[in-house]
Amino acid sequence: MGCDCDRYMEVWNVVFSQFNNDGNNNYTELAQKNIDTGMGLERLAVVCQDVDSLFDVDTVMNITNRVTELTGASYGQSYEKDVSLRIITDHIRASVMMICDGVLPSNEGRGYVLRRLLRRAARHGRLLGVEGGFLYEVVPTVIRENEGHYPELREREAYITRVVRVEEENFGRTIDQGLRIFAECLEKVKAEGKTVFPGDEAFRLHDTYGFPLDLTIDMAEDEHMTVDEEAFRERMEAQRKAARDALGDAKDAWKGLDLGLDNTPTAFTGYDTLTDTGKILAIVSEGELCSSIRSGEEGVIVLDKTPFYAEKGGQAADFGAITLGDSVFQVTDVQQDKGEKYLHSGKMLSGSLQVEDSVTAAVDTERRQAIARAHSATHLLQAALQKVLGDHVHQAGSLNTPDHVRFDFTHFSAITEEELKAVTEQVNDAILAGLPVETKVMGIDEARQDGAMALFGEKYGDRVRVVSMGDVSKELCGGTHLKNTAQVGSFCIVSEGSIASGVRRIEAVVGKESLIQAAAHTALIRRAATALKTNPTELMNRLEQQLKETRELRQQMDQMQSKLLASDADRFLYAAKNVGGLNVITATLNSMSAQALRKIGDMLRDKDPKVVAVLSTVSDEKITFHAVCGKEAVAKGIRAGELIKTVTAITGGSGGGKPDSAMGGGKDPIMLDNALAMVDNFVQDKLG
Repeated sequence: MGCDCDRYMEVWNVVFSQFNNDGNNNYTELAQKNIDTGMGLERLAVVCQDVDSLFDVDTVMNITNRVTELTGASYGQSYEKDVSLRIITDHIRASVMMICDGVLPSNEGRGYVLRRLLRRAARHGRLLGVEGGFLYEVVPTVIRENEGHYPELREREAYITRVVRVEEENFGRTIDQGLRIFAECLEKVKAEGKTVFPGDEAFRLHDTYGFPLDLTIDMAEDEHMTVDEEAFRERMEAQRKAARDALGDAKDAWKGLDLGLDNTPTAFTGYDTLTDTGKILAIVSEGELCSSIRSGEEGVIVLDKTPFYAEKGGQAADFGAITLGDSVFQVTDVQQDKGEKYLHSGKMLSGSLQVEDSVTAAVDTERRQAIARAHSATHLLQAALQKVLGDHVHQAGSLNTPDHVRFDFTHFSAITEEELKAVTEQVNDAILAGLPVETKVMGIDEARQDGAMALFGEKYGDRVRVVSMGDVSKELCGGTHLKNTAQVGSFCIVSEGSIASGVRRIEAVVGKESLIQAAAHTALIRRAATALKTNPTELMNRLEQQLKETRELRQQMDQMQSKLLASDADRFLYAAKNVGGLNVITATLNSMSAQALRKIGDMLRDKDPKVVAVLSTVSDEKITFHAVCGKEAVAKGIRAGELIKTVTAITGGSGGGKPDSAMGGGKDPIMLDNALAMVDNFVQDKLG
């Protein structure tokens, strides 16, 4: 028993939990011993149905049968195809369950596991010869086989199918090119007699084509090779470091500075007051600890307590002033170091301050209020998105600056205008309702039981701050907020779009900024109405009428131009030079667009099968050429593509095209006449 021969299958096991192992082979008796006994349900199904493996059980095999229909691969045809069919079956089962539970494909955490499953299954579909997406077509079968015990699968079928399809389409845009790059590199490595796939190439596949490392490892193993994972991780870390360095600035330099202080965090009093007194514990100027800071100098001041909010949790830092008598230090940024000391960055406007001074720290009230409006609106926005789009929406990042909201969230497709309108209405309804904003500090378990929303992957202490806005929103949050949602004023979305696969971004304005933008839009509408000689209420009707008139005028102009060009074409044909039985035309048409040049050239070609024409126009010292050859001219060996290359070369340009039509450009107008003069010689040479 226990061999790797697959002769035996464990159906039921019993575990007696009696000891605790500290990792160093020291065993101590458990205070509460127990017996863990369990039977694997799917393993029991294998026995009851008298089949060889889990993949042969009816509910699983029905999924595999659907995969075979879509891929054209037969189960049992070959070992390699069976492996691919089993991987696809297993991965789509797991993916459907995960998506139903609210997981979405992403680049981190559980979302990354889902993305890996779907992309690995998609690759094995490619190995079976499938072009394009197909996994989403297996979803209904997975649901049918499991809905008896998981009825929520049927309820969310459309949503699950949509998520799978979008992820397949996103990956499909790059997988073919990525597979080609992998194949080219693989061929090169094999030619060199190596058995290790380069980590640099694995990183390129990951960074450019979205191939998880696991997928590259799988593909390499199929070729009996390994991947240089160490080199891959070195490239990954180098990229992360470069990103961190790019984001770094002067304020980050203060964070790593040893202030020579104890481990007592700065006491934050900004929830209750915007002005407080504190003692200066340390001063930094020009990158060094100082005992004082004087007028005109820039630096950092550390206080024992402060009402200033340090930038964190997506909320911008407070601005304001630290004063003592006539001495004023203007605060333009606040950060926290690893020891939770608040670092007030800024400039000494007047006087001087010294360590141990007792000072007054005053926050810019208007800025704090504007940031609080944005932060409170962010909570309402997340609640509205979940209500309109679904519970799968989770915060993926945010930034709250004065009266501006930037909110990143997980979602698998573009948001429609109707959905954006519904979200805006939901937020503004909550604002108009004047919901009380309440904060409570409680234990983390109590907060979760109370239904407070937490950020996935975020670390929280034993005691957390819960911010509630009526029955609309309840979140764990350490930021500053309003007393009532009505203080937000108004909420307006200004943009929405994708920033990464499965992650979208909404930018919005609130409060005064919302009013400013609304006034600007109103003024713009009034100016547009005045320009169109109408009033704002009739603007759309007038605009549609104007567009209709413009289209009609353009059509009339096109018709007139066509008649003029046709007249020019007839004139050129009448004056054509006979060269070896072909009608050769060269002409320079000033102030003519490239489109019109092409149009008249096509007319010449269609009117006369014997024509060989080169037309040109000059604009801003640049020449545009168009060459055409009729059917009989092409039959005699005259090619417009060759002709245009010869002509443009004389003017320092280039061109190309088909035998009957070609375009090109030139750089030297002085040589234009010489270039056109070569057309006769070109035709004569080709005719012999």
